[in-house]
Amino acid sequence: MTTNEFDQDAAGAADLGKLEENLEKLEGLTKRLAKVMSHKRNVPASLQGPGQDLYMKAATAYMAEMMHNPAKMIEHQVGYWGKTLKHYVEAQNQIAHGKLEPPEDTGPSDPRFSNPLWDSHPFFNFMKQQYLLNAEAMKESLGDLEGLSEKDKQRLDYFSQQIVDMLAPTNFLATNPDALEKAVETQGQSLVDGLENLVRDLEANQGELIVSLADKSAFKVGENIGTTPGEVVFRNRMLELIQYTPTTETVHEIPLVIFPPWINKFYILDLNAQKSLIKWVVDQGFTVFVASWVNPDASYADVTLDTYVEEGYLAAIEAAKAICGTKKVNTVGYCIAGTTLSATLGVMKKRKDTSVNSATFFTTMTDFSDPGEVGVFLADDFVDGLEAECAATGILDRFYMARTFSFLRSNDLIYKPAIKSYMMGEAPPAFDLLFWNGDGTNLPGKMAIQYLRELCQGNQLAAGGFNICGETVDLKDVTVPLCAVACETDHIAAWKSSYRGVQQMGSKDKTFILAGSGHIAGIVNPPAKKKYGHRTNPELGLTAEDWRDSADAHEGSWWPKWQSWLAGKSGKQVPARAPGGPGFEPICHAPGTYVTAAPKL
Repeated sequence: MTTNEFDQDAAGAADLGKLEENLEKLEGLTKRLAKVMSHKRNVPASLQGPGQDLYMKAATAYMAEMMHNPAKMIEHQVGYWGKTLKHYVEAQNQIAHGKLEPPEDTGPSDPRFSNPLWDSHPFFNFMKQQYLLNAEAMKESLGDLEGLSEKDKQRLDYFSQQIVDMLAPTNFLATNPDALEKAVETQGQSLVDGLENLVRDLEANQGELIVSLADKSAFKVGENIGTTPGEVVFRNRMLELIQYTPTTETVHEIPLVIFPPWINKFYILDLNAQKSLIKWVVDQGFTVFVASWVNPDASYADVTLDTYVEEGYLAAIEAAKAICGTKKVNTVGYCIAGTTLSATLGVMKKRKDTSVNSATFFTTMTDFSDPGEVGVFLADDFVDGLEAECAATGILDRFYMARTFSFLRSNDLIYKPAIKSYMMGEAPPAFDLLFWNGDGTNLPGKMAIQYLRELCQGNQLAAGGFNICGETVDLKDVTVPLCAVACETDHIAAWKSSYRGVQQMGSKDKTFILAGSGHIAGIVNPPAKKKYGHRTNPELGLTAEDWRDSADAHEGSWWPKWQSWLAGKSGKQVPARAPGGPGFEPICHAPGTYVTAAPKL
């Protein structure tokens, strides 16, 4: 035996020993996995997927279609069988002629199949093509079903696509070339690391699978995220009001009060100095206040939207006025906080309270007649389950909101990161936006159900009969000058629905901006990045489609355009204000305590 051969044998033995060692580790991790699954969170059946009623409707529609139009259904089946068999014969023919290569691949491009082996390797190419043929056949069959309402068809399309996405060959180790290659290269270490990641995520979420999207150890709120200087100048049980330290010698007279959504935490608007909308607005010479909402526990079970209006919006507005010595403030509401801001403005209109000079709405829906993609989760089967959960616990646990929003983009927010973490054994990235995404909050039970039943399902704000704080309000009661920013690919607040809500508002001074990208990236889009672009059009009497088609396209961020609009609503220049004042002495430094405090459960 030569020295080289001896070295090769020794290396092979070492690799085999490493592989056996990792297989033993897998056994230990499997025991941990079994333990955590035995204590899995009890999730109501109605919250685990669409109700039986939807499947019964689909099955009935399918059978009716078979009875009344069998030719069409048979055509679908025969077409699917023909494509499947043809591909199988072609693959077999290649092998029979000694060609270890797949037949011609004419399928659609799909980023999930980026590894070259999906195109060049006969086995992987066959798996990919058969999967795509199956997906196409299901989509066509469901698309031709009749006898279902548009809402039921939308839900059926959505949930069937969830099944199709879940069954992609990339989601299984045996049919994922990237994961297999990594396992061989690392002598199984990637599988050990992946199972460790899986068990860790399950243990952190009571046996429910919520994929960690970011390295939680890479960020600490107040240290390297949410760091714009300021002070908490007011606090009650609903919020801490942060006033930010000025960076200019003078500021606009009328202050700005920003109400972020309480589904997540306010620092989405203050991720870092380069991305921070809060810092950017301060640097433009505005006095900026931001509401940091409490993360509620079961003691908040009876809190409703009325409480958010009275003890949140109105309390914050009064505090900002008193601190700045002004009679008015400008306001911003983001997502659910924008919806509630519109209701607050209605209440103030009825009470003849003129404290708000203007309102800006970020990705806000007020007309839920067509809620878009999120509408699949607004049917009674889901809301009934949430209502039962809230009645039992007093809160809507952040787990349910996180899972719902993740499934609206399952390939990007579930399967892709799960593959990297669990099959490739990679650590989650140090990404501030994804860190924030995983730092969710609970919702008071009554508030959550009130919002879902009365606004989302009942559409009462647009329909003219939303009862809140002892008043009955509708969108016509929103009469202050307003600017609304919607995002073109927003899967949570559909831009067309946002536009229709703005059309119904009673203000005579309206500006609508359609930003590129989605619910977060479209809003957190600093000018320096020069990304996405935006559209404007003063003709708000058009349909949403016609508005977009005739709108002017602009490059880059919408922030400067909004800043110019806001400056026109903010009065003269006055000396910059230090945070706080008599009766509102600073309580603690920004970002405050509510943003990091865990609820008592």
